[in-house]
Amino acid sequence: MGLIDFVKDAGEGLLKRVGAIEQADPAEILKSIHGHGLQIEALNVAVDGDVATVAGTAGSQSDREKVVVVVGNHKGVARVDDQLSVSAPEPEPESTYYEVKRGDSLSKIAKAHYGDPMKYPEIFEANRPMLKDPDKIYPGQVLRLPPLA
Repeated sequence: MGLIDFVKDAGEGLLKRVGAIEQADPAEILKSIHGHGLQIEALNVAVDGDVATVAGTAGSQSDREKVVVVVGNHKGVARVDDQLSVSAPEPEPESTYYEVKRGDSLSKIAKAHYGDPMKYPEIFEANRPMLKDPDKIYPGQVLRLPPLA
């Protein structure tokens, strides 16, 4: 997949912390990936400045994309170098990524990208377990937008 851009000073801790941006900690990123229940074989995360490189083998394209989103939404990460492979690739189209803007809601994003605000559960489910509540998204957060079936 290659490099995917994120907002360096956003991250999941944005609403909890204010201060200087530090380099992301690979151990914390690994903990977060596992905390979200994402199982990746031979998972490796390295951080160089604001670029996080993630490698290993995901079970599905969806899991691969979720790992990229988890890593990229960590404070201090501006880009993710996705070196993940998929163990059983299916003809599953890749998702697109969307950076949440001020005033966005999942229904507003669904209307803009799918033409129907009631498709917001598709976005919510595609970003679980990172999202726990469809009403709690924040500016700078990057979400997966799966293609509609």
